Amino acid sequence: MRIKNLNPDTDIGASAWFVEIDGHGLLMDAGVHPKRDGNDSLPLYSTIRKEQVDAIAITHCHHDHVGSLPVAVREHPKAHVLMTELSYFIVERVLHNSVNVMKRQREEAGISEYPLYTHREVDDLAPVFQGYKYNREIEWGAVNRLPGNTSSPTLEFIDAGHALGSAGIMIRGARETVFYTSDVSFQDQTILRGAQFGDVRADVLIMETTRGNRETPADFSRDAEIERLVKSICEVQANKGCVLIPSFALGRTQEILALLAMEMSSGRLRRQPVYIGGLGRVFTEIYDLQAHRANRNHTTLNLNEALQLIVLDPRKAEDIKLNKGRLFVLTAGMLSENTAAHMIASRMLEDERQGIFFVGYADPDTPGGRLRQARPGERFLFSKSAGEMERRCDVRQFDLTAHAHRYELLDFVGQVGPRTVILGHGDADSRAWFAEQIRSRHPRIEVLQPGPGEEVNIGA
Repeated sequence: MRIKNLNPDTDIGASAWFVEIDGHGLLMDAGVHPKRDGNDSLPLYSTIRKEQVDAIAITHCHHDHVGSLPVAVREHPKAHVLMTELSYFIVERVLHNSVNVMKRQREEAGISEYPLYTHREVDDLAPVFQGYKYNREIEWGAVNRLPGNTSSPTLEFIDAGHALGSAGIMIRGARETVFYTSDVSFQDQTILRGAQFGDVRADVLIMETTRGNRETPADFSRDAEIERLVKSICEVQANKGCVLIPSFALGRTQEILALLAMEMSSGRLRRQPVYIGGLGRVFTEIYDLQAHRANRNHTTLNLNEALQLIVLDPRKAEDIKLNKGRLFVLTAGMLSENTAAHMIASRMLEDERQGIFFVGYADPDTPGGRLRQARPGERFLFSKSAGEMERRCDVRQFDLTAHAHRYELLDFVGQVGPRTVILGHGDADSRAWFAEQIRSRHPRIEVLQPGPGEEVNIGA
């Protein structure tokens, strides 16, 4: 068995792994690096250009896992493209939105390589995509089987609890098994239930390490974080301020909307309109329409019916009044430039009545990350377009992550009982923590951290 890390960097980047097992090649995920531009953001596809890739399996539809899928198919046009049925309902919308973003970046930032693919290319690829139910074993190498090779490895998508359609991938070969966690949440969120990984056992485990550098307090509870968020919203609105909750369009937006719907229903939050982004609205409708297919709590909760949702046109974000206690849940979890979330945030920043509440990760090098690090009253560079600003608004952080806490993943290693663990999708200090802890708890387990483009060979 050969496994190659195709992430072009050593951090949380363009997720992509190549696995060769029983003479067949599988590409798992086809992301883009969120901190790189153009071709530099792509996985290292050139390192597997001469490989036989029989199938491409997508774990979920966040950009760092699926954003370069058309490029991967262009490189390997004979490969099957496999994903969960829930991701199947999402993937085209994600890729078309990527084309729009890349076109805008070409015009505004002069990135000549954009777009990396076109709307027509996405449309032409759509018939190739295949969606499967969770826990179904799929033969993925049979069609391109080499002469004399009678074995055909299988894969199975197992619910990862991270976002709608997210999955870990179990690969079964003639003698070896590999499990790839991708992004996983073991805890229930407001809508989605936690990962269904309870029966997973494998010889090789490829594991995310996102929160390896983050200690979770012993007294932490999600319910307490929700209580604190609700109280904070009420405090800001009592002073006639507005609240902005930056969130990623797929997953985080719907979880926050569900939380708000439940709190409004209970009376702890007043009933009020919620301003959201257009793409967030699209995915919210899919969450509602596909509720019967998802492993979720509150199965009858319809977000579009429970809430008065108003799509905020980015062109109006500059003019909407911020003196009526409005509530914004806007796409752009890191307050990226040229978004309505960035515009609203730049208008709130120097107004002490306003509140900007983060409910997920924000890279330190993004506008959101810089705002989170700024002290009250400090002038700092918010973004290139907004320039330096003084932080006067109320900035708070709430741990409502859709990623597993580090000790949950460490316990999962013990459950899986692998011979080898391969660490990825995390910063260097996160991977280092897991490596040290696994070796301490399980000294017989081999721990590997292949760098960009590095291949590891694992024998039976």
